[in-house]
Amino acid sequence: MLDISMIFKIGAVSILIIILDKILKTSGKDDYALVTDLTGIVIILLMVINLIYKLFSAVKTLFQL
Repeated sequence: MLDISMIFKIGAVSILIIILDKILKTSGKDDYALVTDLTGIVIILLMVINLIYKLFSAVKTLFQL
């Protein structure tokens, strides 16, 4: 099942990435800000892919009788 802590983890990573992006852009390091944004997107996508894998595993075990 979907654990509410995973939603909070995704939110925390998102907030951290936004803060880092703003800090890096104001200091004039736009290239590093872009790399940070892409890294954050990859981390969040890996979390979501893990959840989707768990969902498909649960559906698979449900229909195996």
